Amino acid sequence: MVNYFFSGVLILLFWACGQPPQRNCTDFKTGEFTFTTVIDGEEKKTTFHRTLDTEVDFYDGKRDTSSVRWINDCEYILKNKNPKSKAEEKSIHIKILTTSDSSYTFEYNAVGDKRRFRGTAHKIN
Repeated sequence: MVNYFFSGVLILLFWACGQPPQRNCTDFKTGEFTFTTVIDGEEKKTTFHRTLDTEVDFYDGKRDTSSVRWINDCEYILKNKNPKSKAEEKSIHIKILTTSDSSYTFEYNAVGDKRRFRGTAHKIN
């Protein structure tokens, strides 16, 4: 009897751990979002509005516009339309890793850069 109990618990654990994360990326292709990050020990908040082909960011009192090119439903490339420096000329690759009802976790990096960063964006509307 004990063997059946442990076998059932083991099967339940494998089943629960084997569920893939939710990934409804199309729910987040457009809309208004916020993203908070820490830069040099200070928390910074970005608000952005994205359509299928354009993203407008509001960060530190400045507005920036980027083109959006979707690679697939969960990955896209951002390219700054008016770069003011060499760093701003680099495209950013963004990959949505998981989604919830009102947010998504993503990984991003400058195209060609091996360093990757993670963040979570929350949908405002």
